[in-house]
Amino acid sequence: MDIIIVAAVAENGVIGRGNALPWRLKSDLTHFRSLTMGKPVVLGRKTYQSIGKPLAGRTTIVISRDHSFSAPGIVTAPSLDAALACARGDARRRGAGAIIIAGGADIYAQALRCATRLVITEVHMPVEGDAQFPVIDRQIWRESARSEQQAGPQDEAKFAFVTYECAVNESAGRQSAA
Repeated sequence: MDIIIVAAVAENGVIGRGNALPWRLKSDLTHFRSLTMGKPVVLGRKTYQSIGKPLAGRTTIVISRDHSFSAPGIVTAPSLDAALACARGDARRRGAGAIIIAGGADIYAQALRCATRLVITEVHMPVEGDAQFPVIDRQIWRESARSEQQAGPQDEAKFAFVTYECAVNESAGRQSAA
């Protein structure tokens, strides 16, 4: 089953500021919705809290070390591995062929070891921020598709939708998740 990391990343690697997106890109939000609809979406507690609600049409699985954390309409898990196990079951029940990893920075860093694809929106501007996307290792990830986009009427910058495929299999050193 595919494990797909989906993120929007500024030219300088920033993905967030003050637990929020540091830009307005309505076109990217539409793209995110179309990529994730009908699939389980795994995200960290802070990212979930910045959204403030479960994602409609998707099972929202929130990773939190706080065992008392809960919210209506979500599933909680204490670790990435536990979240992925839950997401696999949900994906099979839904007939979905992929699990989505949707942030934040720590979750992205952990998920790189087991992801099969990266779908990155490269935001063509540098921004100030306090959360960074991990460096994409070109020895492991190869760019397989790129679509440059002009800024739409509700977008603050030009951007590109870029897909990376894993160029290294597990026998060459990648770990698989439980």
